[in-house]
Amino acid sequence: MTGQDELDALLREIRACTVCAPFLPLGPRPVVRGRAGARILLTSQAPGTRVHETGLSFNDRSGDVLRGWMGIDRATFYDEDRIAIVPIGFCYPGRDKSGGDKPPRRECAPLWQARLRPLFPAVELTILAGSYAIDHTLGARRQATLGATVRAWRDYLPEFIVLPHPSWRNVLWMRKNPWFEAEVLPELRRRVAALLELD
Repeated sequence: MTGQDELDALLREIRACTVCAPFLPLGPRPVVRGRAGARILLTSQAPGTRVHETGLSFNDRSGDVLRGWMGIDRATFYDEDRIAIVPIGFCYPGRDKSGGDKPPRRECAPLWQARLRPLFPAVELTILAGSYAIDHTLGARRQATLGATVRAWRDYLPEFIVLPHPSWRNVLWMRKNPWFEAEVLPELRRRVAALLELD
């Protein structure tokens, strides 16, 4: 069995998962993508409603923002040979009382992440988008807050680049932290272009 065969088998297992079904308002629909040769791994929180409906990762406004941050178009973003997209939770978790999405289900990451990550051996850069991805992946290495962790972004290179979630909820944070657009995004685009060999 090749590495791709092993990955394909695990992805089939993940996509058939119903462990959290009783707690998911729209039912299970695990959304995860990538091939063994991907050089960039994108990790975020969990699908939103539009991603749940379409089965396509970041197929929403936050995806448009994220692609702009990365400096790539949709075709490049969705090329599974180049970019793997592995959220912390694979299914839409529902809404909280404030109208935002609930956190990823706690059952998901312990079931799958440790098995899945080694099947992307070509990854040279992992993009962590949002606090759930940062907290799960960095653990004790993260700073006290999301803002402080993103401000310390150089400390996590070259393996990781840390970002706020590209949600409309973070527009105010972006305005208050112009250094993010001035410093982090150019470096993100440079590294993405180099890894994907974009001219």
